[in-house]
Amino acid sequence: MISQFFVLSLRGDNIVFRDYRGDVPKGSAEIFFRKVKFWQGEEGEEAPPVFKVDGVNYLHVKVGGLLFVATTRVNISPALILELLQRIARVTKDYLGILNEDSLRKNFVLVYELLDEMIDFGYPQTTSTEALKSFVFNEPVVIDAARLPNLGPAALFIQGTKRVPGTSVTKSVVANEPGGRKREEVFVDIIEKISVTFNASGYILTSEIDGTIQMKSYLSGNPEIRVALNEDLSIGRSDFGGGFGGVGMVILDDCNFHESVRLDDFETEHYLTLVPPDGEFPVMNYRMTQEFKPPFKVFPVIEEAGPFKGEVVLKVRADFPANVTANTVALRLPLPKTTSRVSFELEAGATGQSTDFKETNKTIEWSLRKIVGGSEHTLRAKLTLTQERNVNIRKEAGPVSMSFTIPMFNASKLAVRYLQVVKKSKSYNPYRWVRYVTHSNSYVIRV
Repeated sequence: MISQFFVLSLRGDNIVFRDYRGDVPKGSAEIFFRKVKFWQGEEGEEAPPVFKVDGVNYLHVKVGGLLFVATTRVNISPALILELLQRIARVTKDYLGILNEDSLRKNFVLVYELLDEMIDFGYPQTTSTEALKSFVFNEPVVIDAARLPNLGPAALFIQGTKRVPGTSVTKSVVANEPGGRKREEVFVDIIEKISVTFNASGYILTSEIDGTIQMKSYLSGNPEIRVALNEDLSIGRSDFGGGFGGVGMVILDDCNFHESVRLDDFETEHYLTLVPPDGEFPVMNYRMTQEFKPPFKVFPVIEEAGPFKGEVVLKVRADFPANVTANTVALRLPLPKTTSRVSFELEAGATGQSTDFKETNKTIEWSLRKIVGGSEHTLRAKLTLTQERNVNIRKEAGPVSMSFTIPMFNASKLAVRYLQVVKKSKSYNPYRWVRYVTHSNSYVIRV
């Protein structure tokens, strides 16, 4: 059971607050935020999702720039509460369309109605978007799409020559189009988070892909949907497709499916059959540790340039097609603790790039707004040290860490061959949108 539930902005503003049992002080939200903001850990370390202060357990998740928090005094499973918080966030997003501070403030009546149905006296009840439709009657106040921040290329759903803004999937599952028309659309995301570690020579030491096929449906009448995957797909050591592990074959280590998915024809035809529930949900989660081609290669060079001098050269190369663009790319490199000053030199004609030296933790940061496939970019940094080095400067520097987002690209090559909506009427032809997105989970290069 939980004692309280509240939602905070990253500034510490209390947006939603519900006290279920009255056994935790009312100032718990302020206590939590101060503890998180001034967490006493290693430099740059964030507060863990679960911690205890004065006999009160605080559990939180960060979703959409908001902190979803639960408090309790009893010894309860942390995994249960963290999953509950994630589901509350997901249901709220399904009903509001977009999850941010503005949408919560404009829909606080609806949010409290949802909370009253999902949690009773601190005990979880139902967190199903579809089941809650029978009990929740308030209509959402839809946020004007024009007021949303520019989502950039990553927010485009693309299928052939048709494009639809990403804000099309930021509408409530209970709201219709103007005029009362039902939106006939289904959206599928293949989202992958990749973790790669390279040695100093550029060879891969470890690599892993955690992926999910995410779906959001606005189809009327709950029609059956078939999602066809690669014909040459293999799970674990089994070879469903009859292939021989050749070029182009996709081999997943393991996977799991949503409860609505039927696997009758998965082994032979490689398609998933389901009747999608309301709201956004994962159709399939998968993991891959087979060798794959990383999207970026980073070549770091660190050397001494004098008694109190050092030089760093970072070169990043995009190893993906030229019609694909990576967004919000950032590289970070820890430097020797005696570094006092850093001067940067970017390549000629560089645009959309910024550099910074974080003196508190002796780290340089290189941010690139976008990187086009096949291109290379170089950064030079000259270091000034407070004392003469007696050992190799490389031993105190690194490793390089990298973060990025690549729309319309997936490293595993898992693909949706077709997305079929099974409906008796031949004239029924809803829009079907498929998007691929790759994020960095842990991208580390030793120096």
